[in-house]
Amino acid sequence: MSWKVTVRHGSTVGREKFGTLDDALDEARRRVEEIRLEGRLPTVHMLREFTADQRVAARIEISGPGLLRTGEGGIDVLGDGSVIAYSGTIRKQPIEAGSLDEALDRLREALSG
Repeated sequence: MSWKVTVRHGSTVGREKFGTLDDALDEARRRVEEIRLEGRLPTVHMLREFTADQRVAARIEISGPGLLRTGEGGIDVLGDGSVIAYSGTIRKQPIEAGSLDEALDRLREALSG
């Protein structure tokens, strides 16, 4: 039984397994901090303008053990370095948080319960 962390960053997708939820969340924190160090994403002009705070730089997904997983959620790292935690996969429910620490604590609660 293990927790899986999937990191989608640009065109790269990486997956790792961890024995505990705490280990998975520690890896998620490490990856968020690593991505933040890369700096802001530029504004993009397509059919409309997308600023850094509207662009997702990376998505870090955490899924629980077993065939019928106990919990799934993750953190989106936006292009301005801010984060949005969420629970669920198909219907993502945002988790309100004012900081990365608070986001990870609330994500832990959502995934363990």
